[in-house]
Amino acid sequence: MCQKLGLERKGVMHSDQKTRFSVKGKPVYHYCAVSSFSEYTVVHSGCAVKVGLTVPMDRVCLLSCGVSSGLGAVWNVANVSKGSSVAIFGLGTVGLSVAQGAKLRGASKIIGVDTNPEKQEKGKSFGVTDFINPDELSEPVQQVIKRITDGGVDYSFECVGDSGVVSTALQSCSDGWGVTVTLGLPKGKLEVSTHYAFLLSGRTLKGSMFGGWKPKSDLPSLVDKYAAKEIQVDGLVTHDIPFNEINKALELMLENKCLRCVIHMPR
Repeated sequence: MCQKLGLERKGVMHSDQKTRFSVKGKPVYHYCAVSSFSEYTVVHSGCAVKVGLTVPMDRVCLLSCGVSSGLGAVWNVANVSKGSSVAIFGLGTVGLSVAQGAKLRGASKIIGVDTNPEKQEKGKSFGVTDFINPDELSEPVQQVIKRITDGGVDYSFECVGDSGVVSTALQSCSDGWGVTVTLGLPKGKLEVSTHYAFLLSGRTLKGSMFGGWKPKSDLPSLVDKYAAKEIQVDGLVTHDIPFNEINKALELMLENKCLRCVIHMPR
């Protein structure tokens, strides 16, 4: 959340508001100030982090977004405590990283919520203790969570990118101290609506951008944790795909048939 750089959405360099590449005279714009689907690129120094040569770049690349966002939401934003209960809505890369972070913090119950039944086994390998498929329920998922946790979880995380799920996650929390953290990027409705009573009763709703990490100073420590096998990353890569099949990677994502596809440039 750097005040100088901000969240770059214009696709140009910060210094002169221009691009660095062109094709047949037409400017090629940056995406999110990085443009990683290219062999070479130009980025602001604030967007580059130096890491050691011994770590595999085709795996630590996941730390640049999803994995870090999930771990940081647990450790930095919510500060999950040992023995607590957690509910995670959406078991993609971010949600599974939340589960991993909660497990490493010693959470006693980690509930994964996802409409894809295939996520149940994957969730277990990252720390999920209970799995709920909302499509198989005859009652609202928040009621099921409140029943099996005797009043609601201590922490809930919205990792879907659906503003309606934010309200559901908030209702799944315990009165008095429940904390809901939203990490997903909504694709449709951007406004969050919920009954005021859920906040008045002591719940807290927090937002999380990149897990609260400072990339320049914090990312190297996460790389070190990966190198020391303290955090799991490799299990989140479901496909390694050559650059000329990049459209296949996008199709897998849209069909919900992958977690992370790593794109490999031609050698």
